[in-house]
Amino acid sequence: MPLYLSRFGYTPQTWARMIGHPEDRTEAARTYIESVGGTLHGFWYAFGSHDGYTLWEAPDNVSMAAVALAISGGGALSSLETTVLLTVDETLDALRKAERIAYRPPGAQRG
Repeated sequence: MPLYLSRFGYTPQTWARMIGHPEDRTEAARTYIESVGGTLHGFWYAFGSHDGYTLWEAPDNVSMAAVALAISGGGALSSLETTVLLTVDETLDALRKAERIAYRPPGAQRG
């Protein structure tokens, strides 16, 4: 199954609610991804431009998109970005396929 790295930011209102009622959101995240047949591999908070990170495994892009849409639509986040992660083997396969593509930059003469 594909892996997905999500970066998220909470709204100030969400942080205020969390300060008033601290809560570990790992189990909530786990139930969201498990509802589409996936697995949560990790949930972290961080300093910097994002408040937290999650590492998910989902059956496909549509399933992961459904989770991201449901979470984003809930109103607790100010941002949510998700990146599909490739294994080393998948990247090697892509490199081999890329070698066979006859790419021509814009404006370059046709050979």
